[in-house]
Amino acid sequence: MNEQASESSYLGLSAKIDPIEELSGEIVVLDTASPLIYVGKLLRITPHVLELCEADVHDMNDSRSTKDFYLLQTRDLGVRPNRARVLIHRSHVTSVSRLADITD
Repeated sequence: MNEQASESSYLGLSAKIDPIEELSGEIVVLDTASPLIYVGKLLRITPHVLELCEADVHDMNDSRSTKDFYLLQTRDLGVRPNRARVLIHRSHVTSVSRLADITD
């Protein structure tokens, strides 16, 4: 038995549960190793793609602020969508969190 299956069995969970599923329908932040950051409503989750709607795709190269400051501002002022729909390949995503979970 591989380590992942073993861990899932230990926790009493199916190995097919995707922890990102619990964020479906929420406003999320998809952080990447690149200067791009995505903020929007998580609409669809596949093994290869995360789909956001009413999303803000923000290039930090176009900003003088840090990612943290930008996200605090977005949390406080709301998402400023520049895409009706965007698909992000999961291999580009380094972290996923609820926008509401961003703290000072």
